[in-house]
Amino acid sequence: MFMGTMSVDDKNHLTIGGCDTVALAHRYGTPLYVLDEHFLRQKARTYRTIFNDLIPGSKVLYAGKALLNSAVCRIMAEEGLGLDVVSGGELYTALTADFPREQIYFHGNNKSSAELKMALERGIGRIVVDNIWELKTLGELAARRGVNVSILIRLTPGVEPNTHSYVRTGQFDSKFGLPINADTTMDAIRQAVDMPGIDLKGFHCHIGSQIMELDAYQKTVRLMIEFLARLKRGLGLTVEELDLGGGLGITYLPDEKSPSLLDYAQAISSALTTSCQKHRLAMPQIAVEPGRSIVGEAGITLYTIGAVKEVPGVRKYVAVDGGMADNPRVAMYGAKYTGCLANRVLDDAEELVTIAGKCCESGDILIRDISLPTVRTGDILAVYATGAYNYSMASNYNRLPRPAMVLVWQGKSDIIVERETYDDLVRLDRIPQRLTEAKAAVVKG
Repeated sequence: MFMGTMSVDDKNHLTIGGCDTVALAHRYGTPLYVLDEHFLRQKARTYRTIFNDLIPGSKVLYAGKALLNSAVCRIMAEEGLGLDVVSGGELYTALTADFPREQIYFHGNNKSSAELKMALERGIGRIVVDNIWELKTLGELAARRGVNVSILIRLTPGVEPNTHSYVRTGQFDSKFGLPINADTTMDAIRQAVDMPGIDLKGFHCHIGSQIMELDAYQKTVRLMIEFLARLKRGLGLTVEELDLGGGLGITYLPDEKSPSLLDYAQAISSALTTSCQKHRLAMPQIAVEPGRSIVGEAGITLYTIGAVKEVPGVRKYVAVDGGMADNPRVAMYGAKYTGCLANRVLDDAEELVTIAGKCCESGDILIRDISLPTVRTGDILAVYATGAYNYSMASNYNRLPRPAMVLVWQGKSDIIVERETYDDLVRLDRIPQRLTEAKAAVVKG
């Protein structure tokens, strides 16, 4: 199930970006995140081209929560995309990478005053207001600084797509946004319109992640345009912008088929055109926020196989030097992956094995029941489609250092995230003086 620039060389090794993955594993160590720059740029460029062709003037904002570091920020800026950030840390990363601040949209359901101050001080493009408390806080901060801030208000349209419940975000009962049909939402909009320093540009919605059915997006568009029409009739308010979020699914397994970017854009475009004509509305400027569907398939993770253990008559466990600390999605969502032996790609599959991680959890299973050539200690396992949410959600569980990440391009590889060391794990630890004194007293006694 090759993606992007993946291929097999004359050594029977998996290559990506023109680089031998076995050589990458030996040079940089494992676990190792590998990012295909050509494929990443191609996805970003395709998104921007298709949406601007179908919906002129639209914006594509890369959802940084999927994978964000300084190099990815630079690539997205070079490809002409905006950026969706959800925390002060993501915002700081973007600013230190010199991402165009006017193209940054700041999301999040509980932005702190410090985060909002940072956004105001740096003059970022849009703040996506999630709730009434945030609206009031932002209004007070803007008034205190004597500045105007452009905002979108996040709404929940009541659409529940067919995806894992943990990644549904557009239902009415959600921690995100304001319910589209609630009286309190209309009150919040009135407050925003009348609030000094606040410039309400439009609205945002997002219905979830890893969505494979395009009719959910069309339903969302219809509901949002109907809402804008109600606003115009009831408040005489015409808004300029509508941000439809992201969430388009990708292919993780050979038997899956994700919608094409063209089909996705056409579904949104047709629903917009029909709905705006029905309600006699001028089409607002549209934004979308893809993350996984840009970066997910551009990444792989390399592991070295260690212990191989057979439970007679039950299963064969193959343990790798990573696991739920570098890819928590399997344990959290029951996510499914596939991959290959990177050092023996074309060898015939001879056994069914389960790939186990090294964390002290029974649930630390990366792939259950994958057909591979006879597995040997020291083999290199490549797991596909790990570009989205793996690095972003990685942890130091069991005090495991987080892996390095390399960017591959035309036969060259560059470190874009250094591997953590054991020193990094204890760098922020502190031992109170009283414990040091107690130890000294015990030794002295």
